[in-house]
Amino acid sequence: MSNVWLLVYILPIIVGVIFSVYFFVSLMDIFASNYPYPPVFSSYDGFGAQLMPAWITIGLTGLINFTVAIVLTYKLVNRRHTHFKRQKFISEDAIASIKSIGKMKDTEVEANLSSIERTVREANAEETEKSGILWAILSAFVPFVQLYVAYFLMNDFYRHEQREDGLWADISKALDKLGINFSVPRRTEAIPNRSFVLYLILSIITAGLFGVYWLYILLKDPNEHFKYHIQAENQLMSTLESVLT
Repeated sequence: MSNVWLLVYILPIIVGVIFSVYFFVSLMDIFASNYPYPPVFSSYDGFGAQLMPAWITIGLTGLINFTVAIVLTYKLVNRRHTHFKRQKFISEDAIASIKSIGKMKDTEVEANLSSIERTVREANAEETEKSGILWAILSAFVPFVQLYVAYFLMNDFYRHEQREDGLWADISKALDKLGINFSVPRRTEAIPNRSFVLYLILSIITAGLFGVYWLYILLKDPNEHFKYHIQAENQLMSTLESVLT
């Protein structure tokens, strides 16, 4: 997902700053035009009309931002489920391929496969499906649900990556026993174990401005994970295909 999605947070801030400046300048203009007497706002019909375009802009921006935020939450949650499901299929295919190669070479690999199968079972138990549509709607209309979405997205991807690294290592050991060299690419940027509580406190202290960075890491961390996963997956598939074909 592109960092353009950051505009969901940044655009309302920009519009709010512009409106505040516009309101202040308009207010100063009223005081200047009535100097040295204080303005009578109840009779100043032009002030409301002068701010009308700004109010319309804020309203439209809020409506558009509200709609886009729902789409953003859906995409964030949906790609989580899509990736976890894809990893499950790859793991199952790898297990089946290793068993097939073991039979071809008459080599016992059950001991090595047990660790891989255990990792797959753990993933099936912990990486349960979460509906992107459901969480997008809930986060839009129920207070604080968006915070929970941010929590499980950070936590689930971190735990998934830790589990996946172990899976690649176990697959490499199993193939090595079969005399097949599977070199796992080196992960250059691992997902850190980020503190949800710290991010929440920083968001409160900064009146929500830290949310821009929070959204950035919700986009960035999985993106980096996906890039590495593609490399490892392609390497594994090419290695297995060279043996089975």
